[in-house]
Amino acid sequence: MTDLYIKHISGLLGINQWQALHCVELLEEGATIPFISRYRKERTGGLDEVQVGQIKHYFQYFTDLDKRKAAILVSIQEQGALTDELRSAIESEIDSTALEDLYLPYRPKKRTRASVARERGLEPLADAFMALKADRPHELARRYINADVPDEDAAIEGACDIIAERISEDSKVRSMLRSSYLKWGTVVSKQSREGAQKTEESDNYRSWFDHREPLTRIAPHRLLAILRGASEGMLTVKVEAEAQRNLERISNIILDGRRVASRELYNILNDAMADAYKRLLHPSIENEVLRIAKEKADISSIKVFGENLRQLLLAPPVGQKRAMAIDPGFRTGCKVVCLDEQGNLLHNDTIYPHPPVNERISAMKKITDMVEKYHVEVIAIGNGTAGRETESFIGKLALPEDIRVYMVSEDGASVYSASEIAREEFPDYDVTVRGAVSIGRRLMDPLSELVKIDPKSIGVGQYQHDVDQALLKEELDNTVESCVNNVGVNLNTASVYLLQYVSGIGPALASNIVEWRTANGNFASRGDLMQVKRLGAKAYEQCAGFLRIPSAANPLDNSAVHPERYSLVEKMASDMGVSVADLVGNEAMCGKINLEAYVDGEVGLPTLRDIVSELRKPGRDPRGEASEFSFSEEIRSIEDVQPGMILPGIVTNITDFGAFVDIGIKQSGLIHVSRMPRGGGKASLKIQQHVEVKVVSVDVQRGRIGLTLNFAQ
Repeated sequence: MTDLYIKHISGLLGINQWQALHCVELLEEGATIPFISRYRKERTGGLDEVQVGQIKHYFQYFTDLDKRKAAILVSIQEQGALTDELRSAIESEIDSTALEDLYLPYRPKKRTRASVARERGLEPLADAFMALKADRPHELARRYINADVPDEDAAIEGACDIIAERISEDSKVRSMLRSSYLKWGTVVSKQSREGAQKTEESDNYRSWFDHREPLTRIAPHRLLAILRGASEGMLTVKVEAEAQRNLERISNIILDGRRVASRELYNILNDAMADAYKRLLHPSIENEVLRIAKEKADISSIKVFGENLRQLLLAPPVGQKRAMAIDPGFRTGCKVVCLDEQGNLLHNDTIYPHPPVNERISAMKKITDMVEKYHVEVIAIGNGTAGRETESFIGKLALPEDIRVYMVSEDGASVYSASEIAREEFPDYDVTVRGAVSIGRRLMDPLSELVKIDPKSIGVGQYQHDVDQALLKEELDNTVESCVNNVGVNLNTASVYLLQYVSGIGPALASNIVEWRTANGNFASRGDLMQVKRLGAKAYEQCAGFLRIPSAANPLDNSAVHPERYSLVEKMASDMGVSVADLVGNEAMCGKINLEAYVDGEVGLPTLRDIVSELRKPGRDPRGEASEFSFSEEIRSIEDVQPGMILPGIVTNITDFGAFVDIGIKQSGLIHVSRMPRGGGKASLKIQQHVEVKVVSVDVQRGRIGLTLNFAQ
């Protein structure tokens, strides 16, 4: 990557150029974001995952930009129009929009009014007008009358078409207008004719039927809502700009302080500029600034989505416990499954504890028998239809006191149950059994189960189907990869779906690892990975530090210490006169290690601190422990909710405009951003956080509940 791009990246991120350069070099060598941020801190100056991810994004962006530049240069060269000045301008450009501005005059076009005028021989007349020296324009225009140009007015009109197109393709004009629209433009939305005819469909967009807001102030979620309404035909949207001031700015650029030969020519040029602005520039720039504004809104929404997903994936697990999972239902009954400590299906059944069937006695006996037979330790209940009723039913059973009951989000469970992954795992069971298994497994280990589901189906984020899907995929893939590698993966129990997110592995190697494990039994050490088909030294370097083997003879194999640093740890242990096994997990000994004594040209203090931190608590799960939760028994529907009530709830989604809280009924409540704690805002809340809220307002007809955090708790 060129110095031009490295300098730009370092400026954008506020880092040294050498940091950006070294990170790009690592990416070019095939290193992953988790590996670079965890194990190459000295080389990058301690860049974190977010910074490395941004550099990776710009690395791909500039790689694509270089390909586009090459194609543009070839195209202009073939036209015989490539000058040294133009080549230099193209090669030094770092913005894709500005690059396309440079190419616009040379881009192959469809037939236009200007191209027709050129065919009629009017380009020399346009050149003369643009040179500002035609003091008698009509007299000059008479020279261009021919079979296709009947009089001087037609000649002037054709020349103006050429001038208008040239102005619309002028990179300075476009850059000026783009900046002006972004700074001073106003988004205006109104109900469309189609929306007026489809009152029921357009009612969701009533807030935008007559809305005006400066581009600089419009919130991402409002812009995305307006653009969605426009895409569905319910709204019209436009950008209003300062037309007269923009025309003056265009004139200043085109005339550039030069004297116009005559008032007649001045008027002709003004007419051409007005035509260029109204017919060509305004529609084009309007679309561009809406696209730019949407890109910013996309980035903001995608960032929220990524953070929500991270919190959900890193939700505390209950761990390897025997679980009963219940997918509740009324008419079709509740599907019940029992799972062993590894999440394997032991048994499934259906109970009918609720109307209309109402076989409560039979359901009670089945549950108590299954709890005893399969040694159930925890019970997971889906939070969908009949979830509250099922929780109440289970709560009244005479179960052992040490059994803990959890409400678990069903979001995405139905997507998983109908997926190819679920069919491969459970080919002999229907979707109801698969869905219940997913509910149980996501209680045991949310991360391991949720990686099987498309993040867009998990129920967090906003406008995920409206934002740039490539950027969304990039962010979500990076988030999942980050979470998986941050937690670490048990090499001997992880599914192929979890393994494929481990640094350096991917789907093919994940399958090969599982195949090796099936054929040879558990991995005894990380070194055994080198026996896996097609897993070479590079892949091993990238993945080894993120894989765990709890039963390994070498305790470092169950830690985040990379194998490349095993000899260093062995030296530390030797210097203290103990074995590695004695050192690992010994807080007192780890506290006595003199890090400065182990600094060399390859290993610095950042890596040494990470190593000692891991030696203190090897293989520690950073996610904490899951906690039980119960909704209020006072409410069962929105009709029961009254302003002033204090209720327990679970944060289910966080958006730019607030946080949604499940209070145990069909409708979630909203803590609007204006009611968030001062200073903390949305950042004070986390997905799946247990909170206590106060009801501020209830709109039964619209199904809306306004909440605020109960600060008195």
